[in-house]
Amino acid sequence: MDLPAEDHAYLSREGYAYDVFDEDGMLCVQLNDVALPRGLNTARADILLRLAPLYPDVPPDMWWMAPAVTTARGAVIPATEQQETHRGRAWQRWSRHLPPDAWLAGTDSLESYLALIRTELREAAGATA
Repeated sequence: MDLPAEDHAYLSREGYAYDVFDEDGMLCVQLNDVALPRGLNTARADILLRLAPLYPDVPPDMWWMAPAVTTARGAVIPATEQQETHRGRAWQRWSRHLPPDAWLAGTDSLESYLALIRTELREAAGATA
């Protein structure tokens, strides 16, 4: 399994340092040392995406961060309380799910999903910043 060429091109164009690997039947993308918005407890984190084998025809579901992220004041961000281990490392699960019909197969890609992640991070940072 590998990412579609357009996803590789997008990640490279945007300057992401990333790794692609298979784990437990999922296509995984680890974005390394991603800058986070002010208002969170850390300026940078790794983001893990676990994509179903039928991606990009099916949408991503959730993402994971390491280290765990809270608000700058230490408040827990809703639906991030669970920890999971992937590749021998603890990851904070961000339980976020797209509504039905929000993902357009053939149109949406990691570019649109990462835009959603950035929006969620800004909202989490601004909620108590």
